[in-house]
Amino acid sequence: MKKIALKYGLISGLFISTFTVLSMAYCHSENNYGGNMLLGYSAMLLAFSLVFVAVKSYRDKQNSGVISFSMAFQIGLYITLISSTIYLVAWAIDYHFFIQDFMDKYCTAILENLKRSGATSAQISAKSIEMASMKETYKNPFMFVLFTYAEIFPVGLIVSLITALVVKRKIPIGRVTIA
Repeated sequence: MKKIALKYGLISGLFISTFTVLSMAYCHSENNYGGNMLLGYSAMLLAFSLVFVAVKSYRDKQNSGVISFSMAFQIGLYITLISSTIYLVAWAIDYHFFIQDFMDKYCTAILENLKRSGATSAQISAKSIEMASMKETYKNPFMFVLFTYAEIFPVGLIVSLITALVVKRKIPIGRVTIA
């Protein structure tokens, strides 16, 4: 079980990290920090689809076609932890060494989008204060880690839960019990 979780966790983590680094490089070069959360979370879902592949493979090839909900969820959770940690490390390196001005440009983009949407000056002022607080909080290493995990980990957790519900099987296919 550990081998399959490590293998698929590494693949998933490398996929989402590569996607993130490349998309951030593009955003930085284009000075487009408005971002596309839908694209980012779609990439996370795609990376975490490997949870399903791994759990099903483990069930069918290594566990005689049987797997409990808890075992399936545990495999998914390990893959999620590994993948999320790789994502965290990649983002930390990218953020701290290559795009140190990310938060400044991101906050500016958020405020500009708010202005374009016709927000009142009071709304813009409140958002400005919120963004300044967020920038300050993001400087704390513990909060940086917490925010980064909070961004990706819940996606993997949900995929692991759904996978465990779908893939669990108590009796191998083809085996009939006679009462």
